[in-house]
Amino acid sequence: MVFRRVEGEPFGGAAERAARHRPPREPGTSRGCRVGDRARSALRFAVVTTAADNEARRAIEAVFRIESPRLIAGLARLVRDVGVAEELAQDALVAALEQWPSEGVPDKPGAWLMATAKHRAIDTLRRRTLLREKHAALEREAEIDLEVFDDEVVDKLDDRIGDDLLRLMFIACHPLLATEARVALTLRLLGGLTTDEIARAFLVPEPTIAQRIVRAKRTLGDAGVPFEVPPSEELGERLSSVLEVIYLIFNEGYAATAGDDWLRPGLCEDALRLGRVLAGLAPAEPEAHGLVALLEIQQSRAAARTNAAGEPVLLLEQDRTRWDRLLIRRGLAALERAEQLAAGAPGAYTLQAEIAACHARAPTAGDTDWPRIAALYGALAALEPTPVVELNRAVAVSMADGAAAGLELVDRLAAEPALGGYHLLPSVRGELLRRLGRLVEAAEQFERAAEITRNERERALLLARARACRAA
Repeated sequence: MVFRRVEGEPFGGAAERAARHRPPREPGTSRGCRVGDRARSALRFAVVTTAADNEARRAIEAVFRIESPRLIAGLARLVRDVGVAEELAQDALVAALEQWPSEGVPDKPGAWLMATAKHRAIDTLRRRTLLREKHAALEREAEIDLEVFDDEVVDKLDDRIGDDLLRLMFIACHPLLATEARVALTLRLLGGLTTDEIARAFLVPEPTIAQRIVRAKRTLGDAGVPFEVPPSEELGERLSSVLEVIYLIFNEGYAATAGDDWLRPGLCEDALRLGRVLAGLAPAEPEAHGLVALLEIQQSRAAARTNAAGEPVLLLEQDRTRWDRLLIRRGLAALERAEQLAAGAPGAYTLQAEIAACHARAPTAGDTDWPRIAALYGALAALEPTPVVELNRAVAVSMADGAAAGLELVDRLAAEPALGGYHLLPSVRGELLRRLGRLVEAAEQFERAAEITRNERERALLLARARACRAA
């Protein structure tokens, strides 16, 4: 697991988020998808001549963003090739751009896109002279009347999960692929991220991510990997990557690193749904329950994390009466299950859930058990020794033992290459300097963090903190 942020920081711009691995989507994206590179180009160059055309274009873009992951997943189940499935989905978008402005948006746009993509899949299969029985089976599905097209037809599955998205997740996380490729491919297909966004998330060059994705698709296609959920005996080895992908999707919804939006609630809901399904599929896996516990508790704070103007409200300043107690209870129950299964050896997700639980159990910010949180971060650092975990441990230590103790730990991380473009390093350092009364230095650090972050809400918050330091 590559930690970019961990739960529990009380300050520092976006400092109370969960572990962060990846950047956000464009403003307006509401669920676990983003228009692909080719599809986005089609939208950009679509001819808009009237207000109606513009309205239709916006509707097409919104529908495709919502439907894209499910569309790719359903097509991949049929054509058994994720690369081809992604191309077919984008072909369907182009067809919508050509037809919807003049004919109107259909009553069931998702079904229209799926049916259109299936018709194109038939042409693809014909051109490639695939097996006759596969061709006939696909053609029968595509011949369904669009007027009576039912989403249940699209979603009907023949295995125990009953979810195309999760099935695609397991395929993208196939053991034929390296771990990095599994995560990158799944984020591309189900998370809808561009290669640039994934590259920023994992602190590697964009060409590296692009090559991973292309090679992963080719590997899966060449191997003829079946589009199915792995049998029980293989679940363990493939579970870790699936957990990480769910984790990443949630965190993109929980707090964005770019754009104007602070929260993406639809992504959090998707991740919670997939996490719960996965925990039900693997009930004896402690980390599956640990991840669900973490997500439930994190999501419980959603209503309190922004004010009426949509501005961020940091953890220590939140109105805890607005936290969702039902989600907290569900999270604590999942955590108890994870701890029982872990038998004294909790994994990374369970440890993060325990940190989140410390906040959830505290009636007020002043009641937070910071020594306990610092100790949990120590355990997490021993399990996953990354600079970001150490940065979060430094924050917890500063709350337990004072700002000077925390600053000493933060300064040790200044030379870490992985944190060179990580805005929370100067943000945390600025807050510790502020607490120590070194206001000019603090303002400089907040301004440095504001230059690095790509989230407009966060930038405004950091600049406001810098101005407050200079005015004091």
